[in-house]
Amino acid sequence: MEIFKEFTFEAAHRLPHVPHDHKCARLHGHSYQVAVHVDGDVDEEAGWVMDFADITCAMGPVLAQLDHYYLNEVDGLENPTSEVVARWIWARVSRTLPGLSQVVVRETCTSGCAYRGDV
Repeated sequence: MEIFKEFTFEAAHRLPHVPHDHKCARLHGHSYQVAVHVDGDVDEEAGWVMDFADITCAMGPVLAQLDHYYLNEVDGLENPTSEVVARWIWARVSRTLPGLSQVVVRETCTSGCAYRGDV
């Protein structure tokens, strides 16, 4: 079974590797939405895969590095596309979150990226 928990953060960025006249080359911001998915068996006694609070704890330090920051200045996010942000989050959350199966990053309500690890 797969569960998920959603989070939001506000951040500014620009994409340094697009043509200079591309709108994303300019500094702009997003209200990011992130969904963290965990796959596992339902514990018969507890009745759940994992306590949602455990996902919140794993994401706390990550969100503290992203929320209300200029993403280009965060180590590893010098080119902060949705794809790069999703992999960056995965690398940090997977250390403490067994069963991590997917990280979804939305930078708008219609555009985003789903990352499932390097398979």
